[in-house]
Amino acid sequence: MVDNASNPPGEDVEDLKAADAQDLHKAVREEGEDELDRPVSSLFFSGLAAGMAIASSLIAEGALHHALPDTPWRTIIVSLGYPIGFLVVILGRMQLFTESTITAMLPLVTKPSGWALRRTLRLWSVVLGANLIGTALAGGMIAAGLLGGSELRTAMIEVSMAITELSPGATFVNAIPAGFMIAILAWSLPNAREQSFLVIVAITYVVAIAAFSHSIVGSVEAWLLLFSGKVGVAEALGGLMVPAILGNLLGGAGLFALLAHAQVRGEMDGQGEN
Repeated sequence: MVDNASNPPGEDVEDLKAADAQDLHKAVREEGEDELDRPVSSLFFSGLAAGMAIASSLIAEGALHHALPDTPWRTIIVSLGYPIGFLVVILGRMQLFTESTITAMLPLVTKPSGWALRRTLRLWSVVLGANLIGTALAGGMIAAGLLGGSELRTAMIEVSMAITELSPGATFVNAIPAGFMIAILAWSLPNAREQSFLVIVAITYVVAIAAFSHSIVGSVEAWLLLFSGKVGVAEALGGLMVPAILGNLLGGAGLFALLAHAQVRGEMDGQGEN
């Protein structure tokens, strides 16, 4: 006979309930507060690892691109490789700039202060810088033929050339929904529980098939094109990377983070939550 005396009435039901907006806000905010308190060295090396690991998205896409015939539906299948890097980075608890746009922003908008602003800017600058160094290392190794053979390298360059079709202004606009959706991903994960794998795949696959501009994955592509001689320094940095970074920041921190906070602000004030 099972003894249920230790389980208060309704506890099992509560465990089955999905977290509401306030619970998600608190979970993401507390994660952001932990990140703001991390030493610079920890943030840097975690961001460096994330920048290198996210290149697995391009590697997977390149492998699929090489294996499939040139048909109208190839892009839909090739895009299945895009979530791989996000799975490695997010499940591996590495620091990714586009995730931190919401996690670091919620503590700032909840309790605005000079300290929170400085810590948020510190987090973004360290993680972004580390991510870009990591993607530069990965892009350089791919260009040098150290990651995969020549056929895979050629396929990855072909996949990467798609980002050159947009002007800097169009890249900026195209990066806003990518930042918004990755912020949704970071917001959703505390509620995903055992479905984290599927949530990551679903959201990042949509980013891929919609061809939205993601600053960190896109920087792997931009570095590869630069080191392969397909684009110049000015285009790689000013035309491809910077517009995507700014668009992701606007979509994640400027839109979704503020909306996520606004939907619970009144309830938090009413309950006196600090």
